[in-house]
Order: sequence, then structure tokens, then C-alpha cells
Amino acid sequence: MLSIKNDLLAALADGLEQLSPGAGDKAAFESPKVAAHGDFACTAAMQLAKGLKQNPRQVAEGLKSILLAKPVFEKWVDAIEIAGPGFINIRLKPVAKQETVREVLHAATQYGVKPAASGQRMIVEFVSANPTGPLHVGHGRQAALGDAICNLFVTQGVQVYREFYYNDAGVQIHTLATSTQARAKGVKPGDAGWPESAYNGDYIADIAADFLARKTVRSDDREYTASGDVEDLDSIRQFAVAYLRREQDLDLQAFSVRFDNYYLESSLYSSGRVDAAVAKLKAAGKTYEQDGALWLKSTDYGDDKDRVMKKSDGTYTYFVPDVAYHLAKWERGYSRAINIQGMDHHGTIARVRAGLQAANEGVPQGYPDYVLHTMVRVVRNGEEVKISKRAGSYVTLRDLIEWTSADAVRFFLLSRKPDTEYIFDIDLALAKNNENPVYYVQYAHARICSVLAAWGGDEASLKGVDLSPLESPQAQALMLLIAKYPDMLSNAASGFAPHDVAFYLRELAACYHSYYDAERILVDDAVVKLARLALVAATAQVLHNGLAVLGVGAPRKM
Repeated sequence: MLSIKNDLLAALADGLEQLSPGAGDKAAFESPKVAAHGDFACTAAMQLAKGLKQNPRQVAEGLKSILLAKPVFEKWVDAIEIAGPGFINIRLKPVAKQETVREVLHAATQYGVKPAASGQRMIVEFVSANPTGPLHVGHGRQAALGDAICNLFVTQGVQVYREFYYNDAGVQIHTLATSTQARAKGVKPGDAGWPESAYNGDYIADIAADFLARKTVRSDDREYTASGDVEDLDSIRQFAVAYLRREQDLDLQAFSVRFDNYYLESSLYSSGRVDAAVAKLKAAGKTYEQDGALWLKSTDYGDDKDRVMKKSDGTYTYFVPDVAYHLAKWERGYSRAINIQGMDHHGTIARVRAGLQAANEGVPQGYPDYVLHTMVRVVRNGEEVKISKRAGSYVTLRDLIEWTSADAVRFFLLSRKPDTEYIFDIDLALAKNNENPVYYVQYAHARICSVLAAWGGDEASLKGVDLSPLESPQAQALMLLIAKYPDMLSNAASGFAPHDVAFYLRELAACYHSYYDAERILVDDAVVKLARLALVAATAQVLHNGLAVLGVGAPRKM
């Protein structure tokens, strides 16, 4: 029905131009607030009334007459009704909705996917966990968000590059090295010689044991063989970083998340990018010295106060490499960048954007985009789970996957807006009932597959069947909801809102279950049976496609 909707929109735009030259850009369809009022709604008459110096209902009546005379409306529209102060409600003929089934079956996995658009390159940075411990549940939320947002933009024809940025030096990495060294020397948490700031998880003991065994570890971006020398702190540091990068890779593999590149913060210094970024800011006249420190005039770009770039001890503050890193993104040709980060990064947004603007490199305002998320609380048996023996102080992503499933973790973490506090209920994730949202959606898909298996025919043959029997209210509602899938994807991408996909899938599953309860599918009448099979096959395809965007499986049996 996508092509039908586009044809109707074009006709609406032409009709608006007839009423008021230049008004064609107001052509838009909305969903009526009450489904019984129609399939599309249009508010253009109320927008034009003042300029035309007419009552909105008069404008609506005039537009109705123009639209009814257009061949495309005559072909696909059953009725146009005026409501309230000038709402135009459009009711489609059943055949228009039936075309949706055919579109889905022909497009299959490409239903709702736009063709690749040349020149649209986007970089999405997510997870970006420093290699100092296992990935925690917050990283899991970020991994699910980042992967789903990437998938959403791919459906919109955008070329997406997935990047993982991490700090492979600094205080945290030094703490990791000294913690591992202490363990390698036989010192453990609670002992007199245990460093106060050390990491206490059991994973530190595992790293130390493998270091002493002179093992070789390989991760996606590095390989290192341990020296086994407990006095060689640099070797311990490099081995520990490689070890934890491998552990994080395993976590991400279990979560089916991949990256195109791993970008090291250390490379920004070794390549001279940090110094070059600072030189650009100085040359642009956007810095000054005060109290022995170098400051950025970030208030020139909307920040609440100027920010220190270089402290009196000669070290850079943490946002400076961020500016250099995002200049590198821009120079690599990514006209759009999205960062998925924890809510604690909120304070860095203004200063990073200020630094990018001040560098005078043509970076647009608002670059990069940010999607900030809250942390996740984990509950089991009604009580919060706060620690993991392996991590020492928090629940890991792998814990959550092992306790439930990767599908449940993904769907649950994507079922709320990113900035909304979320409680992950392990008991609910394990429940096999309609209260469990991922089970509910996956069960709808499996239920359809069982119907198709019971039929036993060639599913490809359903593309050409007679769909005219699909006239019941339940069938019409299901087809109309399927038709909304492409627009839902587009809106979810533009709003960085994969939770919209989760909401849609739950609504589609509910609509299918209602249809299944209302009409038998495998009836004796062959024409009716094939039409209904085509409809449920199309529903299964859209469920499959939507779950794939979220990175969740669509099982054929449950």
C-alpha cells in the first residue's frame, strides 16, 4: 500500500495547490485518533482556512470535492468524511489494504527498506567501554541501542560505520595493571598489600594467572603474549588490556554485536591529532591563558562557562581528545555522527560541540548527535541484584544473557526510551506468557509458522493469490497496521527511537492474535484459505523484519 499512499499524497498535494497555490507542501496523512473514523486523516483544511478567509469546514468541503474527482482517489478511496472543525477522514477501499499483503510478500526482507542513497555516510560510536573489566548491564543497553539505531538507518539507505572508541592508557589502565600485578604476586583483596583503588573482581585473578602462564590473547584489534615477569608492569598492562578486549569481544559476540573499527584514544596523541586540534583552536583565536592554564572560549558557542583545555601541569582535560576525535570523524568524511553514551556524559556535549565549532573546519552546529541512556537495575525474585562474583561490584552483560537469553536482553533493553530508567526483571524475561513482551512477539511469529507448516503448501505461491476475501474488520485492521511499518521505521530512525519498533511489534502481535481468534485460516474454501494464508505470511514477514532491526531472532517453533 506504500505506492498507493504515495499516489494519494501526490493527488492531495495537487488538490491543495488548486485551493491555494503554494499549499502543496502541507500534504500529509495522519492516523485518526479513533480507528473507526477512517484510515487516514488530513488537517490541511484547518491550516489553510485563515489564509483563504473561509470557515475550516468550508475549506474541507471544497478539498473533498476536488479529491473525489481525482482518478487515484476514485480508484482506492471508499469515502471521504468531514469531522469536527474541519478534519478530513479518508476511508480506503478493502482492495487498497489488500495490496499491502502483495507488497510484503514480494519485497520479503526488503519491505520497508529504502534503496541506498549515495553520499549518505554516518558513523555511530557506541559501547566504547574502557578495557578495565567485563561489560556491565549499562554497556549492554548501549550495545543494544547502538546496534538497533545502526540497523534502523541501514533500512533508510544510509551507509553506516560502527565504531568502538576506548581509552587504552591513563589512570584506569594503570590501576588495572597494578591490580593484576598484585594478584600475580599472590596478594588478594583484603590483604595488607592490596592497593586501595584496585579492581576486586575475580576476573583480575584470571588475568594474573594467564599472565604468569605466558599465554597469548587475541582480540578484534590486538594480540599479545605475556612475559610472565611480575615486575614488568608494562607487559602486565598490555596483556591485561588485550585480555579484557578479548573478554569484551566475547560479550559482544554473545550479543551478536559487531564493529567496523576500534579506535584508540592513545592514537590521537601518537598521531599528533590532539596537538593539531589545539593549534587550530589557538589559530582561530578561541583560546586564552589564565592562571597558568589554557582555556577554550566555549561560552561563545552556548556553553555556560569557558572550559580549561590544558591544565597548569601541562596535561589536557578529558574533552580535548574528544574534540580531536570528532574532528577526525569529520575529516574521514562522515557528514553525520551519532554517539550513544551514558547519561553521565551530558556535561561534555556543549564543550565538545563548542570545540568543533571553534576549530573553524566547517563542522555543522549540532555535530555530533547524542543519544544518552540511563543505567539499568536488575531485579530477581523481587529484589535488586547489584553484584556479580566475576565482576566484583556489578552485574555483567554476560550474566544477564546467561540468566535469560540474548533475545530477551536485547528486546527488554530496547523496549523503553533510552533516557527512561529501566528495571530488568529476570523472572519476567524467563516467563512463557503474554506478560513477557519478547515471548509474546516471538510466539506470534512461531504461531504463524505453525499454521503455514500445517498447510504444507508452497509459500512462494501466495504472492499471486486472490486477496478479495480479506474484507473482515480484523483482516482490514491487520493489513492497515502492516502498511504502517515503512513509515514507522523512517520515524524511528529520525528520532533515534528503536523502542518505537518494539512498541510496533507488540501491537502487530496483538493485532495478529485478535485476527487469529476471529477467523479460522485453514478453512475448506480454497480461495478464502489462500487469501488468509497470504495475510498471515505477510504478518510473519513483517514480524521477522522488525525483530531483525532490533537484533532479535524470529523462531519458527517455540
